Amino acid sequence: QVQLVESGGGLVQPGGSLTLSCAASESAITFYIMGWYRQAPGQQRELVATITSGGSTDYAASVKGRFTISRDNAKNTVWLQMNSLKPEDTAVYYCNAKKRRGSAIYSYWGQGTQVTVSS
Repeated sequence: QVQLVESGGGLVQPGGSLTLSCAASESAITFYIMGWYRQAPGQQRELVATITSGGSTDYAASVKGRFTISRDNAKNTVWLQMNSLKPEDTAVYYCNAKKRRGSAIYSYWGQGTQVTVSS
């Protein structure tokens, strides 16, 4: 069973920065795409950023220019660098990884890490 373990969440003031990490229990090269999602209280989980095994990235409009996603397949890790944080970025952030086996796609989730942006 694939395990994804997030770390790096916490409390930060508006305008501050945080870096989230997600370590996978198996080789990250097996995941064709990895990403970060977030869920604020009372809201649906939303996509924040994704990165393919080839390094192509995609971002939600609300974080473009402020957040950067990166991955190191050798370290089985994906990061989310978050700058210029806003109170509306407050949410539980989840790591996600997907792999293909034939025609099936398997999706895995971490347990989530809380990010709170407040003065």
